[in-house]
Amino acid sequence: MVVIGNFDGVHPGHQEVLAAARREEPGVPLVVVTFWPHPASVVRPGGGPKLLTSLEDRVALLRRAGADEVRVIDFTPELSRLSPARFVDEFVVPLDPVRVVVGENFRFGHKASGTVETLTELGRGRFAVTGLPLYHVGDEETCSSNVRLALEAGDVSHAAELLARPFRFRGVVKHGDKRGRELGFPTANLPVPNAYACPADGVYAGWVTRLDGCDAHGRLLPDGEEPPTWPAAISVGSNPTFDGADRRVESFVLDRDDLELYDAPIAVDFCSRIRGQVKFGGIDELVTQMDADVAAVRVALAGHPCS
Repeated sequence: MVVIGNFDGVHPGHQEVLAAARREEPGVPLVVVTFWPHPASVVRPGGGPKLLTSLEDRVALLRRAGADEVRVIDFTPELSRLSPARFVDEFVVPLDPVRVVVGENFRFGHKASGTVETLTELGRGRFAVTGLPLYHVGDEETCSSNVRLALEAGDVSHAAELLARPFRFRGVVKHGDKRGRELGFPTANLPVPNAYACPADGVYAGWVTRLDGCDAHGRLLPDGEEPPTWPAAISVGSNPTFDGADRRVESFVLDRDDLELYDAPIAVDFCSRIRGQVKFGGIDELVTQMDADVAAVRVALAGHPCS
């Protein structure tokens, strides 16, 4: 059994493709085929969509959704020029599938000329094909593009509805300008790579999780212990009050001033938006607003589903 797609974000629509494959051929090993980098970024260099997940997270989410194996195809300019028939012969037939399951909008081959109907014809006598209708949340189509639009608007709550989980941004904590520490709000700073999606500039409530198997001070956790997660006030932007230029995700962990996170990989889960980004007239005004932001974050996280 083979499922093929980009699967950026691994949202409920993607998960349903895997679940439907299981229903179609129960007991048959499920192999998911995905592509890296995003095909659009290869076909139109510099013009691809901002990614919702890293490849590592995508693979982990696909396995959690039921994949027995995830095969990552290196999407190159040469691959983009393959005809639909050559793509099937080189990348599908060698997997010896009894059935291939894709979404109804699946396209493949040179200039995306292959459709579900093309795949069905090419598979005749070799494998069956199932094309699934697009998944909806309410009246809205669940697709990676709509998740990106929600993030661009700062609507992380809606992004979470479409993903069926909070949007997660991950990276390695870097040294910043130390201004937050001087103001009484030390933050864990993550740069925002241009290739990845991130919520619009503003302040958010969410959670920070350390990902390297260590505790707050960098000591290895006992085997089987869950990684630590802390509530946080999260700022996204370029620090306009101090005329900053580079976008960052800066997380102030509530009620902790002892965290040692430099050079540690962390994940930031966005739960709700507090306000947009503002350029303040001075430090006193900024600190007053930060106090108010922290209070608002406490209220937002109290009883929030992502808690």
